[in-house]
Amino acid sequence: MIRLYLSLASVAVLFSPARSLVHPHKDLHSFSGPELVQRDACSGNTPTTRSEWCDFSIDTDYSSEAPDTGVTREYWLELTDVTVAPDGVSRSAMAVNGSIPGPTLFADWGDTVVVHVTNSLTTSQNGTSLHFHGIRQNYTNDQDGVTSITQCPTAPGESITYTWRALQYGSTWYHSHFALQAWQGILGGIVINGPATANYDEDLGMLFLNDWSHQTVDELYLSAQQSGPPTLDNGLINGTNTFDDGGSRLNISFESGKSYRLRLVNGALDTHFKFMIDNHTMTVIASDLVPITPYTTDVISIGMGQRYDVIVSADASSIADDFWLRAIPQSACSENESADNIRGIVSYSDSPSTPSTSAYDYTDECDDETENLIPYLSKTVSTDSLLDSETATVAFNSDSLFRWYLNSTTMVVDWQDPTLSQVLSGSTSWETSNAVLEAPNANEWVYIAIQTKIPVPHPIHLHGHDFFVIAQGSGTYSSSTTLNLDNPPRRDTAMLPASGYLVLAFETDNPGAWLMHCHIGWHTSEGFALQVVERYSEIEGITNSTRLEENCQAWSTFQNSIGIEQEDSGV
Repeated sequence: MIRLYLSLASVAVLFSPARSLVHPHKDLHSFSGPELVQRDACSGNTPTTRSEWCDFSIDTDYSSEAPDTGVTREYWLELTDVTVAPDGVSRSAMAVNGSIPGPTLFADWGDTVVVHVTNSLTTSQNGTSLHFHGIRQNYTNDQDGVTSITQCPTAPGESITYTWRALQYGSTWYHSHFALQAWQGILGGIVINGPATANYDEDLGMLFLNDWSHQTVDELYLSAQQSGPPTLDNGLINGTNTFDDGGSRLNISFESGKSYRLRLVNGALDTHFKFMIDNHTMTVIASDLVPITPYTTDVISIGMGQRYDVIVSADASSIADDFWLRAIPQSACSENESADNIRGIVSYSDSPSTPSTSAYDYTDECDDETENLIPYLSKTVSTDSLLDSETATVAFNSDSLFRWYLNSTTMVVDWQDPTLSQVLSGSTSWETSNAVLEAPNANEWVYIAIQTKIPVPHPIHLHGHDFFVIAQGSGTYSSSTTLNLDNPPRRDTAMLPASGYLVLAFETDNPGAWLMHCHIGWHTSEGFALQVVERYSEIEGITNSTRLEENCQAWSTFQNSIGIEQEDSGV
């Protein structure tokens, strides 16, 4: 086991759906990981048998076994500059196939997913990438879509293709991992169909919660670096909301007596939400891409990058016809000018009207749902350990701009020389600014402990793994802190509490260069990140070097021809 200790000191617009083709699967990469089992034509998974999935079920350990469907789901996505007014206020943005959020990618558990991305952004400095948030990318690290780590940016006018296996099931999202593009509009949902831990009648799909500003995030970035995160103007629910007298609200229709699955995503730049539907109780069945033992709640606390799958019973029609659906920014960690206005409407009638219902009581805070999250498939964490202690800080750099430091280093990685290129060239040493943790051996356990003395929480996201949350709390972490090793919560994004600590654990079962970072957009760009180079000796053998080199050559030619200077962390 390796233990790493880190201490932090101080719109809907014009929609054009993706095309999807289904054809026999052809492997493009060698694959190791969960055993693939041929399955019969899928049956079951009806409203009364959601735990079933073909000849598999919710009891199948998806980390060691997955269906071999023989099916490929293929999508074509085009990224473009657009002018939008999702809340009635016009501004420039970026869209996927003309839509914000972009089209949802659908697959079944075990399918292969192929996504062709064309960069048609016209502004002069916009390279791009696409990251499939929470997808473990088992033995497909080069498909993770992180600039300066697994690829160079894809240049304007160029295309890139990503291929990966859907070895998990549930709800997640894709977004750009270049600069702040994810919060300019380059994001969309991913639904991987599979079993569930509770029954429901209908699946209503993705429900995105986003903050929104009337200036672009690029325009706000300098002030964020100089004086901290700016207060944003509004928020959107599935790309729409109102502001003053403009815009429109999301409307969801319920039929009394039915139950509905909603797939919540917090795709915000810097806003922690409390989510609720007035007078309705939710049953939570998954956190991130991990099925959990169901629990019921009126209010869900959801941090940036996190997802929850919930089931809502339509049983409140006797109270009213129309109800507010609310995403409430938590002022304990983020401010919004329209904090009480980020709402949609759930209606039992054909003609929705303005609801008069009241919100549930809640505590304004930015904590996780950790104490409620019990993974359905029980797993334990090893106690074997190797200790590595590091320190981190936040401070101004020499240009008087905020930078976050891990191990006295703010991450700066090079667009033109991603980590995978360095591995393929045989590099075995890393520049200090690359912020690299090396984990060379297979099937060892890594503990990472992060703590902060400042009263600001951070959503910590790790690529390539579902991690185990083995400790989380306020105060100072020490060797005497109790660790939960018996079926702790598993997920890919967890909150580092304000003035507190987060200890996560994962097993080195997936070779690659994996990014770990705060999912507050400002903080990622300001260097709050490190990378885990896992099982170095195996990375070259699973990397498509031709694809990597061709994409980097196109980017280098573009960057050098117009003299772009990199001003952020590179990821």
